[in-house]
Amino acid sequence: MAFLNHLEAVRKNTAGSRNCRLAAVRGFVEHLVRNDLSRAGQYQRILAVGAKRARARVVEYLEPEQVRVVLAQPDRRTQTGVRDHALLLLLFNTGARVSEVLSITREDLHLSPPRHVRLHGKGKKERICPLWPDTAAAMRQIVLHQGSTAGAVFRNTRGDSLSRDGVAYILDRHVAAAAAKTPGLRRRRVTPHVFRHSCAVALLQAGVDLTVIRDYLGHASVATTGRYVATNVSMKREALEAFWRRAGIASGRTGPWRPKSALLDFLSSL
Repeated sequence: MAFLNHLEAVRKNTAGSRNCRLAAVRGFVEHLVRNDLSRAGQYQRILAVGAKRARARVVEYLEPEQVRVVLAQPDRRTQTGVRDHALLLLLFNTGARVSEVLSITREDLHLSPPRHVRLHGKGKKERICPLWPDTAAAMRQIVLHQGSTAGAVFRNTRGDSLSRDGVAYILDRHVAAAAAKTPGLRRRRVTPHVFRHSCAVALLQAGVDLTVIRDYLGHASVATTGRYVATNVSMKREALEAFWRRAGIASGRTGPWRPKSALLDFLSSL
């Protein structure tokens, strides 16, 4: 408890950060319970420490129009631009975590119909995500350029596997270029995970069922997927308009006001 209080009082951690550290402590203590029964009572007291209620953060995402502007920035006349475009397109197409994308090898890609990619997620879970024809074509260009080279598909200019920081740098550069054309991207912090959120919201806007989106993104629980419903303002607006029409509280005036000719003649005579 002194450690948890220190996190908030001295290190100024939020309740969410405190809960993350408490979860790590619990994981270690659960191991101790299984291997040191003589102190089981003490360990149970630690496991009984509750998490604090943390404020849920609003999910950041981009509208499809904004994503298209970002995807148009890489110069596909160069091999680096081809790689960047394929990377960003794959992130949006699959909603994959950056770690899942960086672990993709040639064996995980199936670029002829039915086009799909095998993703290796958390807890050694695997899932299959379909690919758009454009995504498959972009990935095919990378594979053909690499030839018979084994290992990760996405590589840096030195030929080594691309890192998480490398993906963040690539995305930052192209978002900055897109912001010059799209004011809505200015002062936005767009991370690879924002592309994952953008994919989820786009699927939701297309009317895809939450359980399908859960499997598509590799969520363990549909409750995690459900937070995108609370985030999407446009869907709330559509629901409100549908409710307004259903309730029958429509405005009596259907068009703009038009003055009568007699009134116009009177005003002209003044």
